Amino acid sequence: RLDQEFDRLNQAGKPFVICGDWNIVHKEIDIKNWKANQKNSGCLPEERAWLTKLFDECDLVDAYREVESDPHNYTWWSNRGQAWANNVGWRIDYHITCKNLASRAVSTEIYKQQRFSDHAPLTLTYKS
Repeated sequence: RLDQEFDRLNQAGKPFVICGDWNIVHKEIDIKNWKANQKNSGCLPEERAWLTKLFDECDLVDAYREVESDPHNYTWWSNRGQAWANNVGWRIDYHITCKNLASRAVSTEIYKQQRFSDHAPLTLTYKS
């Protein structure tokens, strides 16, 4: 089970980060149209609850939110309509870390100068 693997990683005592597209927005701040998407995959209450449970029970942290508290910073935009141009997006890409590494996150960037796909790269810098 996933929670057992995170427990094993935490028990090892070495900092770790799991980066990638989790396809779930965690909180209202992570999506442009919160109310309109409550019945859509990636924003379903049970998906968000699962992510909260993972953070709470496995001592994991959304390191991005340790550094950035501003809304309207997204990593994914639909290819329909003008979602990219109008910044109607979702933040579904994460740096999920153990607590001791999250506290060392110092800066973040969502690279939007060039569009490679429907996602934008999310980077974090951690102090040593």
